[in-house]
Amino acid sequence: MQAITIRKRPTEEAIVTHRKFFKKTVRGMVIKVLRERYLRDDVGCGIQGCRLCKGFPLMNGEFTTLPPDGDVDHPAFPTGHFLLPDTNVFLSQMDLLESALFKPPVILLQTVLEEVRHRSLPLFNRLKALTKSDEKRVWVFYNEYRSETAVIREDNETPNDRNDRGIRTATSWYSAHLSLSQGHIRSSSQKKKPSVILLTEDAANRKKAETQGIVTMSVRHYVEGMKEDEKKPQLLDLLAAVSEEIEPTRASAAVTGAKSALYPDYLPTATLLAGIKSGDLHQGHFNANQYNYLEGEVSTPAFSKPILLQGRENMNRAVQSDIVVVEVFPETEWSAPADEVVDQDSTLRNDDAESSADERDEDETNDEVLNRERRLFAKEQKAKHRKAKERQPTGKVVGIIKRNWRAYVCHIDSTSLTSSNLTSLSLQTVFATPVSRLLPRIRLRTRQAPSLLGQKILVTVDRWEVTSRYPEGHFVRALGKAESKEAEQESLLLEFEVPYRPFGRAVLDCLPKEGDSWVVPPKTSGSNEWQGREDLRNLIICSIDPPNCQDIDDALHARPLPNGNIEAGVHIADVSNFVLPETPMDNEAASRGTTVYLVDKRIDMLPSLLGTNLCSLRPFVERLAFSAIWEMTPDADIINVRFTKSVIASKAAFTYEEAQMRKDDPHMQDELTQSIRLLNQLAQKLKARRMAAGALNLASPEVKIHLDSSESSDPIDVEQKELRETNSLVEEFMLLANVSVAQKIQEAFPQTAVLRRHMPPPKTNFEKLQDLLLKRKGLKLEISSSGALAASLDQCLDPKEPAFNTLVRIMATRCMLSAEYFCSGMVSRDTFGHYGLASSIYTHFTSPIRRYADVLAHRQLAAAIGYTPLHASLHSKQYVARVVDVVNRRHRMAQMAGRASVEFYVGLALKHRNERETLPATEEAFVIRAFRNGLGVFVSKLGLEGLVMFKRDIQFDAENYMITVPGAQDTTIAVFDKVVVRIEVEKDKNTQRGRVKMTLVHPVDSSSI
Repeated sequence: MQAITIRKRPTEEAIVTHRKFFKKTVRGMVIKVLRERYLRDDVGCGIQGCRLCKGFPLMNGEFTTLPPDGDVDHPAFPTGHFLLPDTNVFLSQMDLLESALFKPPVILLQTVLEEVRHRSLPLFNRLKALTKSDEKRVWVFYNEYRSETAVIREDNETPNDRNDRGIRTATSWYSAHLSLSQGHIRSSSQKKKPSVILLTEDAANRKKAETQGIVTMSVRHYVEGMKEDEKKPQLLDLLAAVSEEIEPTRASAAVTGAKSALYPDYLPTATLLAGIKSGDLHQGHFNANQYNYLEGEVSTPAFSKPILLQGRENMNRAVQSDIVVVEVFPETEWSAPADEVVDQDSTLRNDDAESSADERDEDETNDEVLNRERRLFAKEQKAKHRKAKERQPTGKVVGIIKRNWRAYVCHIDSTSLTSSNLTSLSLQTVFATPVSRLLPRIRLRTRQAPSLLGQKILVTVDRWEVTSRYPEGHFVRALGKAESKEAEQESLLLEFEVPYRPFGRAVLDCLPKEGDSWVVPPKTSGSNEWQGREDLRNLIICSIDPPNCQDIDDALHARPLPNGNIEAGVHIADVSNFVLPETPMDNEAASRGTTVYLVDKRIDMLPSLLGTNLCSLRPFVERLAFSAIWEMTPDADIINVRFTKSVIASKAAFTYEEAQMRKDDPHMQDELTQSIRLLNQLAQKLKARRMAAGALNLASPEVKIHLDSSESSDPIDVEQKELRETNSLVEEFMLLANVSVAQKIQEAFPQTAVLRRHMPPPKTNFEKLQDLLLKRKGLKLEISSSGALAASLDQCLDPKEPAFNTLVRIMATRCMLSAEYFCSGMVSRDTFGHYGLASSIYTHFTSPIRRYADVLAHRQLAAAIGYTPLHASLHSKQYVARVVDVVNRRHRMAQMAGRASVEFYVGLALKHRNERETLPATEEAFVIRAFRNGLGVFVSKLGLEGLVMFKRDIQFDAENYMITVPGAQDTTIAVFDKVVVRIEVEKDKNTQRGRVKMTLVHPVDSSSI
């Protein structure tokens, strides 16, 4: 039971507060809540010159006010107007409201602001940014605290209906308020007061508002009524497709069955939740198949293999990363994934954007597309009995728990424009093809299609009706010409949701006022920086990093001790000295999560003043550090470890190559070189011990891209990265530091330690690789433990092919789960371990300049050694869990952005290489996958994976992972065979950027097949 009391106080006594009183019955079944809300008369309207509100205090520091006449440019409101949008307008039309072309003054109600926060945190953050934008005129009106506009929820009234009534009440009050003050706020020539327009997409709400005499309209009606100028088509394109705005004729047509449903309706939410709870339904993230757009998977705890979804109907409008609910079919209907590459572009090449819309009947073209899909699906069904061992649980999507829709990078499919519309500016429906092959094409209605051809654009998905084969969306903005470096860089950042905006003023204000001139103060000055710090400036410390590294996180030292042992130290940039908890800089770093490294640029987590200067452990300057120092025996047994805040002065900054040359040069006998050799000796023993404990030595494609030294920075060549002994030296000591710090912070804060784990992969993940190795090479891959896997990987050798072992390690890496950050108190202790490192506990401490998780670990370590108290937020499990969830997601997206950047620049480098040479380049490659209509190949020299497609039928042996190409002499090609491929660069229809195309030239020429 809940009671709400609204009390009014005199202005001089009024306060804004809530009070809650709880009363339970003996059995604890009833809770009575009394909320007291104190109302005021001095909550201002925000309109300039309003004498009725003159002198009223600002709430929460608002400073934006609204012009006296509002906006006078709209033809329907020549005397001026203000917009008052309801919650759904901000939820569905934020792209329009954010546009610099959309300038009417907006009244944002407290009710709406709070409801948006409750419904969508990302949209709430965008809305808050909108209120602070210098380009916008948005006034936040605290209607819940104004005596005339506060409303109480009535009996049997839903929260949504109560909010709608509150919004209508506030709109009416504004209109009356303008009438009372019109002599003060409008110009003498104006005959009528400005209007206050309630913008709502809810037809029922509009009908109620009209009966109350409120001026109201939909967003589309408002924009369509704007004066005709060059910005109107752009604003119309920004409108989201909203279900409530379907015209009655269209709605009735759908009801009467003018077009039948292509997909089943989703089950009600209550049914979904009950099914999940009972175990009859299963929840998980939808993952599309990159090789076959007609398949997807959903991983759930109930099954060791992902649930397979085959066909459009069974995927039921799920989009990549949506959280879906799946019903699993009886085991007799379980199936295996397809053996064929099914490309969306080629299969749907004749589909028509207009006729695939839900307002039209299917025509012959659409029947052709559907039949082609059915034939492909039927072919797989016939083959499934031959792949019994690969069968997976199979099912269908019956509901969506959470949509992951956002703005996607796309391009306009030129084939979806009719020849008569190539230059027309009339409204037309076209296809927007996303850059990602994991996403469906998006139907888009736009007046700008001809001008957008050949450009990268941003498109937001709005809805996906059961009667439409494609989701519908709206155009947001153009990014620039496809293949231009600027457009490609921005599209890549947007594609992987990398925050790349410049740091705001509030963040920059957190930097030291001295800027570049900041230095560690003298020890004798008594400065706070020296309190509790150890002076390590005399140590022979150096850093070892990749070439051109500017954000130097770590440095090392080693020296012999008088007792015959060795002191080794890892010194990490003391970022937490500059990034204090709950400051704007800290909040921004937590939101970004990590620095993103692209081929030719870096998107920093922290302002460059810190990352590349004040925190970077440059040589020959004093820097604040956090040091981990071990005493070890010559056999690398740890005697003890201590942690201390310190001041260091690095003596050198080496690249891996420079450090290797120094170590290997017998003529170099100085202290710095001796320190590197000592570190290397210890690192070798540490690594041997890790490997003996079962740590994995995995691999991933690593390439080095050579950029032109001129201003263009164009890629000119690509080659494999060379890993040296010194790479391993640094890695081993970073791993040791991370393990040592993890043990310390978990001991000090067992409930909230920020740790990192790598869960053991399900054995089913390795089934295909095991079968491949056994059938193709007679090798057995043992996966009972990480140690067994490590040992058997060492035995996966081919004397004729030295690169074969690396290939197997790359393929094994892909069978692994991803490592993740976690809060120690949120999971059981037996799941802390790091499978790949064979360590029982692990964290990230060594890169705080570029990883926010490390900053949190620094704060916890500082508290654990008594240097500073732990901030209150890091005593909360829920807070830590929320932060590391964000960091995990940012880390995954940063990895994908980095790989995509490498792929793009490899393509450019090959394109430049082909332009310099007469014939296309040819390279050796391993076959890593066989399809019914092609081969997957891996060029180890370039770290490139690609598809070789065949134009006509070939014989496919799924059991033995091989194909046979018919000819005068049949040629058999199987997985792990070495082939020669021709590598060219062509424009990818999806990405509209250069794509590497591979053609088999040996043992057969696939261009003729």
